[in-house]
Amino acid sequence: MSAHPERNQDQAEVNKFNELASRWWDPDSEFKPLHEINPLRVRYIDKQVSLSGKHVLDVGCGGGLLAEGMAKAGAQVTGIDLAPDSIAVAKLHLHESGLDIDYSVTSAEELLESGAEQFDVVTCLEVLEHVPDPAALIANCAALLKPDGQLILSTLNRNVKSFLGAILGAEYILGLVPRGTHEYARFIKPSEMNRWARAANLELTDLAGISYDPLKKEFSLGEDVDINYLAHFHRS
Repeated sequence: MSAHPERNQDQAEVNKFNELASRWWDPDSEFKPLHEINPLRVRYIDKQVSLSGKHVLDVGCGGGLLAEGMAKAGAQVTGIDLAPDSIAVAKLHLHESGLDIDYSVTSAEELLESGAEQFDVVTCLEVLEHVPDPAALIANCAALLKPDGQLILSTLNRNVKSFLGAILGAEYILGLVPRGTHEYARFIKPSEMNRWARAANLELTDLAGISYDPLKKEFSLGEDVDINYLAHFHRS
């Protein structure tokens, strides 16, 4: 096996998150929406997989928002990301939170190459739309699961409503995230995600949407998957 498998990464995307890294834990920064939806995401994951005692890999962990949320729910968490500055911030925040999380700058491909242990649960949230080959990332996440392991994915749907909501609305009108955060062409339909997951011997067990109410300025979890959605897969 090669020591350095080709990384499934877009260097411009990695650079973008490196530049924002120092603001990961500022709830009023560009990451404000992630801070607001993080409790929803952790509750969803915990409901689907029962986090307590599980060994979880968070792929594309950024500054550690989700990783810390899952650790607080009782999981043993490993977090990986290709943005070194984000991992540095995640490690630094452990001094404040007092949690025990194993962070490293690496990719799912490299973890597989290294013969890393398999995980009970793999999470990969808001990452698929930032890589050149999302199908390959799903396959690698699946390969890192134990035989009865579970995978949680999230991304943005691709349709007129998601363009209006996630790009025009969130980036240009409401200013929830910086302009240029997302590329519409990289959004992924649930049917596409499911097809790639089935090819990796994964079975879809649940699909849920995250919606934003601009009047209440609140996010909620529900059945509307038109814009942002979470998916739970079981290794079959």
